[in-house]
Amino acid sequence: MKKEIIGQVPGKNQQLTIAAKDFANELTSYNVIEKDLNKQAQMSREHVDINKAVRDILLQRGVRPEALPPAEDVKKLERRLDGYPKKGCERGRLKTKV
Repeated sequence: MKKEIIGQVPGKNQQLTIAAKDFANELTSYNVIEKDLNKQAQMSREHVDINKAVRDILLQRGVRPEALPPAEDVKKLERRLDGYPKKGCERGRLKTKV
């Protein structure tokens, strides 16, 4: 039986990838302290090893991160959000009598 590759449903799967990255970063931070890694090369190696391990787990479970839809571009999102207050003020302006 062939495993289905997740990556077609936006939203939930994107959160999965973000959680995996957060987990890998937290595990790296923990191991840097626990293993007393104090050289940049040691920390980098630990970070790469943990991220590879997390990726392997995702792949074993049928999740291919590169098949997930990309997150919305930050600059595009900022431009879209910048427009909200202006539109909101025009539509929701309270008329006051002086």
